[in-house]
Amino acid sequence: MDFILIPIIIFGLIILISSFFIVKQQTAAVIERFGRFQSIRHSGLQLKIPLVDRIAGKLSLKIQQLDVIIETKTLDDVFVRLKVSVQYKVIRDKVYDAFYKLDYPHDQITSYVFDVVRAEVPKMKLDDVFVKKDDIAIAVKAELNDAMSDYGYDIIKTLVTDIDPDAQVKEAMNRINASEREKIAAQFEGDAQRILIVEKAKAEAESKRLQGQGIADQRREIARGLEESVEVLNRVGINSQEASALIVVTQHYDTLQSLGEETNSNLILLPNAPQAGSNMLNDMVASFTASNQIGEAMKNADKNKNKENE
Repeated sequence: MDFILIPIIIFGLIILISSFFIVKQQTAAVIERFGRFQSIRHSGLQLKIPLVDRIAGKLSLKIQQLDVIIETKTLDDVFVRLKVSVQYKVIRDKVYDAFYKLDYPHDQITSYVFDVVRAEVPKMKLDDVFVKKDDIAIAVKAELNDAMSDYGYDIIKTLVTDIDPDAQVKEAMNRINASEREKIAAQFEGDAQRILIVEKAKAEAESKRLQGQGIADQRREIARGLEESVEVLNRVGINSQEASALIVVTQHYDTLQSLGEETNSNLILLPNAPQAGSNMLNDMVASFTASNQIGEAMKNADKNKNKENE
């Protein structure tokens, strides 16, 4: 008799233990009774009728991510591969719809992503795809939300995480970018050279101005010195013509002396004969005298003409 009770007791314990089950956090369990939906159980220790109720399935309520890779063509006929990441989760209050209405949610989401991306990207050029990738993601999210909410899924966010054009296109884009950078570098170098030339010209102009000012001051001082020399010679009885001629001859010999001090100079001052000084002096005195006579004659002629007119 005891041998018959032991299997019954063990079987009863197994049935009793199997009536309890645990549902993990952020998980929903779907209970069916004789193949028909009975209830949804959430996290914690749960109880079901043995041999009558069964766990049909469990759904995670956590945020999940699905990566979809799509190849399509842009407006400028460039083939590009896009990676769209869709973050979604099962709505807690719509576990029934998520479990019974949709068998393969990943395939459904992928189909909508393909449809939206291949409708939006062909309207854009390749550069616009990079710039407006957020617009593509927003369009995908809006379409998925409208379609998947009826099946108990909430689309949290969609991201265009990668844009990969054809290898030849990328190489061409890199060449264009490199050319643009070289062009900008050449422009900067040209601007720098232009600035150097302008600044150098300004410096040379300033140098010439200061040099001219120095020469003018030098000549002014020379003229003042000559004037003082003429006045000194006039005091000792030498007239202005002779004094001017004497000063010029003196400067001539001073120049010869300064040239003689330069050992590496190849300059030859003509005339340089021994009698050149006396000849120069006589010639200059004669020319100054003739100039004064001509000047006096012209003044007298002007006076006579004025008298005749009166």
